[in-house]
Amino acid sequence: MWSLETLGRQRLSRHFWMREFLMSEIGNFHEISNIPDDPDLALARGRALATSLLDPLEETFGRIFVRSGYRSARLNAYGNTHKLNCARNDYPLECHIWDLPQTEVAGASIVIPWFAERYDLGRDWRDLAWWMHDHLDYSEIWFFPKLCAFNLTWRPEPQRRIDSYIAPRGCLLRPGAEPVETVQQRRARYRDFPPFREISYPN
Repeated sequence: MWSLETLGRQRLSRHFWMREFLMSEIGNFHEISNIPDDPDLALARGRALATSLLDPLEETFGRIFVRSGYRSARLNAYGNTHKLNCARNDYPLECHIWDLPQTEVAGASIVIPWFAERYDLGRDWRDLAWWMHDHLDYSEIWFFPKLCAFNLTWRPEPQRRIDSYIAPRGCLLRPGAEPVETVQQRRARYRDFPPFREISYPN
């Protein structure tokens, strides 16, 4: 039996613990607990997300901000019913419910402060989108206007899809499609980015 304190202290990766993914403004305000139905499954998928996608971002850009991480099925359904920016539980791109047995996914809404400062000055969100496409084994990325936040998703079989609510809105890359920009064009967009740093874990 997991206690909430013990669950929160579980380390997902070099930089992340489960506790920071359990915080929910919706849950706090509406007094709905945000506790996994299957903690072991949530932890396993959270570790995959953190080690493969979030740690490299933090190593490269410095501290990243988790806006929304894990959501229990109950909490997410409440948010969807009350139009609180939560997709329905059975939506194929819903990524915040990490412990649905039949849906192998873990995702979080992320802000990179380093890039958000440049975005506020007019930087194109696609610069970051193409950087992640060229450096991370993501499944889906979905960009939002505030702070250039984005949903970043892990799946065991990545779909490689990029969408955005920021102009130009729509789908930048569909699963199985080739990027509309060449490698040279993409690299030119992010030539001033910090050098990519992927964590190499000791044996």
